[in-house]
Amino acid sequence: MKFLNYALALIFVIFAWFQRNDIDPEIYTNPSSLDAALWFLFYLIIGITFIVVSFRKLPAWYFILAVVACLIEMATCGPGIWANLFGEEKFNMTQTSMSAEDPRVELSREFFGALIALSAVVFQLWQSRRKSSATR
Repeated sequence: MKFLNYALALIFVIFAWFQRNDIDPEIYTNPSSLDAALWFLFYLIIGITFIVVSFRKLPAWYFILAVVACLIEMATCGPGIWANLFGEEKFNMTQTSMSAEDPRVELSREFFGALIALSAVVFQLWQSRRKSSATR
């Protein structure tokens, strides 16, 4: 399990690295450096906690904050993924480049990023609960 945690930690550190410059003025009227910085830190924290959960149980407040952050991001990006899936235009996630010319695409990517983060947090919760039941 430790090897898997280390691999996932590395993946989330890479996610954080890519998130550091996720400011899209073409998409957002007022791109938020704060939003990009918060998601950089969030992905980094998830990566670090994969290392920590290899050795000890994580506190409940971490899971509450992490799940709430993921759900807020998913709700914020929900209209974009909805329009991408059920709108008049054809579903698209790739475009010709990584620039997000279509707001639906950028919001869909952000939605799935938050879904991946939520999955990671749930996996960490499962591991943390396993640790607490093993110590009883």
